[in-house]
Amino acid sequence: MADGGGGGGGGAATYVRLATVTANARRSGGAGGVMTVETGVDVPDAALRTRATQSAPRLRSAYNTVVQQAAAALLPGAPPDVERLVRELQAVTDRTLGRAGARVLLGTVMIV
Repeated sequence: MADGGGGGGGGAATYVRLATVTANARRSGGAGGVMTVETGVDVPDAALRTRATQSAPRLRSAYNTVVQQAAAALLPGAPPDVERLVRELQAVTDRTLGRAGARVLLGTVMIV
């Protein structure tokens, strides 16, 4: 993920992986589905990284709320708005940690 190659980001030591977030969603045809979002944060500042690690349960809770709201707002069969997810997850990350400096990173975002 963060190996220093490819022109950006720090090393793996700055990455804090968080649990995958899931929420109920509607697939095309109205069938029930699950929206899954893989999350983590890149935190170059050591003190803020410690705070992010200690705040992982609060971050997960905030991320769950954002993903649940995003999934509930989706029309059946519509793809997730990843740009909106990133903006909202970044905002709750900054609020939860008390300041900017941790960058939200998303892995897979899908509805199955």
